[in-house]
Amino acid sequence: MTAETVIEAFDKFAAQKDTDTFAVVVLDNASMHRSMAFRTKIVEWMSHRVHLIYLSAYSPELNLIEILWKQMKYALLPLSAYLSFDRLYNEVHRLLGGYGVLHAINFE
Repeated sequence: MTAETVIEAFDKFAAQKDTDTFAVVVLDNASMHRSMAFRTKIVEWMSHRVHLIYLSAYSPELNLIEILWKQMKYALLPLSAYLSFDRLYNEVHRLLGGYGVLHAINFE
């Protein structure tokens, strides 16, 4: 995952978002979220009413989504998912749609 890939995803999201609503996106402190290229786009996304909030300093044990993402990233996503943004998008949605039915995580 690169800053360019994340920027492309945010650009697509901002372009298709309903202009009458606003979105709040919560980010961790991954390097791609802190890159200069990413930070220069924040004002543009805000003009589309997409607001970014960063989580506090790295503490995965306090952030249950980290456990879910780690399992998806290292155990469930096929390598082919990383060939394009569209494939990654579709695979993530497929996996998330199967949680509670096809997949489960023990958060203990």
